[in-house]
Formats: sequence, C-alpha cells, structure tokens
Amino acid sequence: MCGITAISANKEALPFLLQGLEKLEYRGYDSAGITTIEGNHLFTKKAKGRLQNLKDLLKDENVLGHVGIGHTRWATHGIPSNLNSHPHTNNDETISLVHNGIIENYRELKEILILQGYQFHSETDSEVVVHMMDYYYKKEKDLQKALERVITRIEGSYALCIVSTIEPDKVFIAKKDSPLVIGKTADASVAASDIPAILDYTKDVYFLEDYEIAILNKGNVSFFDQYGNPIEKEITTIPYDNEAAQKGGYDTFMLKEIHEQPYAIAETLRGRVEGTDRIVLPELDAIHDKFKTFNKAYFVACGTAYHACLSGANILERLTGIPTFTQVASEFRYCDPIVDEKTMCVFVSQSGETADTMAALRLAKEKGCTTIAVANVLGSSISREADHTIYTCAGPEIAVASTKAYTSQVVLLNIMALYFAEILGNLSKDKIIIISTHIIQDMDHLAKSLIFFKNGQLLDFKSPQELILSLKQFFYETIVSKKDLQKYIETYHVSSIVPINDDYKIKFFSHKDELFPHCKEINLEDIYLYYYGDVYDKRWII
Repeated sequence: MCGITAISANKEALPFLLQGLEKLEYRGYDSAGITTIEGNHLFTKKAKGRLQNLKDLLKDENVLGHVGIGHTRWATHGIPSNLNSHPHTNNDETISLVHNGIIENYRELKEILILQGYQFHSETDSEVVVHMMDYYYKKEKDLQKALERVITRIEGSYALCIVSTIEPDKVFIAKKDSPLVIGKTADASVAASDIPAILDYTKDVYFLEDYEIAILNKGNVSFFDQYGNPIEKEITTIPYDNEAAQKGGYDTFMLKEIHEQPYAIAETLRGRVEGTDRIVLPELDAIHDKFKTFNKAYFVACGTAYHACLSGANILERLTGIPTFTQVASEFRYCDPIVDEKTMCVFVSQSGETADTMAALRLAKEKGCTTIAVANVLGSSISREADHTIYTCAGPEIAVASTKAYTSQVVLLNIMALYFAEILGNLSKDKIIIISTHIIQDMDHLAKSLIFFKNGQLLDFKSPQELILSLKQFFYETIVSKKDLQKYIETYHVSSIVPINDDYKIKFFSHKDELFPHCKEINLEDIYLYYYGDVYDKRWII
C-alpha cells in the first residue's frame, strides 16, 4: 500500500501535502515525493527513504504552488529508489501523477506505449498511467476525457491523483479498489488515502465509489461517473477528531493503541449488550429470521483480520452448530467456493478497503450469499457494498501491527456469534467465553470491577481488591516434592507452581479448612481458577 495526498486551494499547497503524508507514512516508508504547480511548470521533489529525507530536500526551497499532490511509497513494482519514487511525470513534464494500487496489465500497456515513442524512467507500474494520460489527452484535448479513457484501459486497483499545467487549478482523481477520501473547506478541496490526513482541515468528507471521478478546484469538488456524467455525492461527517490519531504522550502509536484497547472494546460493546443476558445488534435485525435458513457460514479476511475470523468462526460453530469455515480472502476468490443463497459470508477488514477482501465480497454477492461486513472505518468500500455492516469502534489505528482493531474485531465477532445463538435458542449452558484485552494478572490495576458468570448464573461482582479480600480465606500454599506434585494437582485446584530447588511452591484453593497456611498474596489468576477451575482439564497447569 501507499499513501497519497492532494489539494487545490487559495493558499500554499505544501503544508497540507506534508502534514498529510506524516499521517500516512505508516502506509509506506520506501520513498516520498510531492508535485506542485508553479506558474506554467511542475515543481517535483522526491527522495528515497523516510519522509524526513523529503523534508530535508525542501527546507531551502520556496514552494509557492496552490495545487499539488504527495505520495509516500511502499514498493511493489520496482525497488525503492529515487527513480521509482512518486510522483511520476510524462515526457513533456506537463502531467504529474501519484498512484496507490497495482496495475495488473501494465506490461502490456507499457509495450504499446513504447511503440508510440514514450520513454520510461522507472520500473513501476504507475508510470504507465501518466503516459497513458498524455497519450489520450493528445487525442481528446481534454484531461477529464483522457482520464475517462485511461480507466477503461487499466486493470487492477488504483487511487489516482493527477495535476497538470494544462489545467493548473485542478486535481483529477479516480479510484478502484483503493481507499480515497475527499474533503472540502471554504478555500480548499483536499484528498487523501485515509481520514486522519485531512481531519485538521475538515470532518466533512466524500467517499468515491469505484470508477467514479472527482475534480478538485480550490473550494469546489465536482463528481462524475466513468462516462463523464455529473453525479451528486452525500457528505459524511467523521465522528472523531485528529487528536484521536496522535500519540498522546506515548513513545509510539503502537504503544498508545495497546493501551487504548479497553476503551475501544468498551465502545464496541456500547449499546450492544442489554442487561446481562441479551445481545442487541440492530444492524442484523433484517436477517433475524433469515439466519435460521443458513446451512453454512464463511469468515473471510486477510492478515490480522483473518486471525480474528478464526476466533469468531470457532465460536459461531460451537454455539450454533452451523458448519463454519475460515478462509484467506485471496484463496476464497480463486478456489470457486461452494456457496449460495443459504450461505452467510462475513468479511472483516479494519480499513474496509482491503483489495482481496473486497474482491471476495463481490464474488459472494454474485453467488447469492448474504454478506456481512465488519469494518472500523465509517463509509469504507466494504461497508457500502455488503448487505449488512457492523462497525467496530476502535478509532483510527496508525501502527502497522494491529492491536486495538484486532481485539475489537474478536469481541464483535464473538458478540455476533452469541446474537445468532440467541436467535436459534441454543445457547449452551456449559460454555464459558472470556474476553480480555490484557492478561488476567493485569486486571487488578486496570479494571474497576469484575463480573463472573457461570452456567448463566452471576457468581460475583466486585472490584478486584474486594474479590481478593473476600476469597483469600480459601487459598493455601505449601512446598511439595516433585513426587507429590501430581497428587496435589489431582486433589486440589492448583493456581500456581514455582520451582524451588528440587521442590515446588504451590498455591491452591479448597473449601475445606486445611492444615496448610493461608496464602500471603493471591491475584486474579487465582480468583479466575477459583470460579472456573472445575471446567478445565488439570493438564493445562504447568
């Protein structure tokens, strides 16, 4: 993936381009570059490596253009280098382009363009597009019509932002299967790959559908279908601000997002648990009765979201008895899955823009499946194309390694499984589902209160400290030999085993008045075993 920014404004473009790229750098560290239009020529600077290298190149430059595009690259075609960096320009240096995605037929198109006399300077698939823009402009004498012709020829995924000295006040935009969001203020129109890049400017945004075209012109945005017909777009107001996407005092975004997990999960659960025993998912009420007709379910995703699916699919099958399968989105597309109108397909994507997941969703819809999207980004492509959408509420996730988005997905998929189990009336009373953002030992200083349920009955509801004090009398400790250890494991619920030379110091609980001394210290792991130890095989204790 790559990150792109674009602006047409009544003020200098460079500050927006660079601050947007800062927020998008997680999408690519291989290179960065910008193009602005200054008078009747293109000003382009790009640098291999981190965004800071580009900033260093620009610090002594007086960049005055009001229209521009920016790019941060994660290399796919062509090694990281200055030549392969975006933006790319045509041979006449009148058109400049940034691209996120993959042009699958670029080799074929490149051969055609070379025969037409075009010279290529990079190894990228993206350079093909800028030369095609040039080729069709010389035929059509109109940049919008040239772009319309281009998107009929290129295959694959793309988000394109194009500027030209031919129409110097405008940015031409098109997308297919790659994320792009557009915003507008009184004196500027902006675009970027992800919402945080534009939130400092506006919270009112537009989302392009595939094959649609947008033209930014200072404070105006025009939208067209692929044939050039004007269309109307609705504004979506983003419910969070950019502060939510900043580090907030943490050294890294990842550390920040790890610590945001409890809040993200609480927000994801908000309004979805009624009382203590009922799951509420109004987003799925439309298929409340239809669910009883499903004879199979698929959970489909890529990367981290796929691992969340492994949990959700397992719980759904165990609670409902419906055969449930998990598949990587790219494999789902090409394995010709046996699915039909009696199949429920759940597609999970944090961004809602994952290309393979989107393609799998479209295949499932073609085959008549009921499709459910689980996404984190409001207005994302997957949410617009699925039959039904459930949002996690993790907020923006900047770190590449997923944390809060993943745990929110796991929680929501488990909640969904419980919802469908309730519909079928077969919630099993001998199953326990435990969802936690942290290891049990950490909950004593993170949680204000804990609730313990077993077999549908409320066992306890206290603060961690109160639980420990009230149950301390049931916990004992002693030192046993290696020979006697197994006997204690079989007799008691042992919560801790610590080697001491050739012996073991153990903690265990008992409802009898034992001769052993009471534990000086117990923790929530001990409490957990006190309530649920009898449903676990002793072999889990090591």
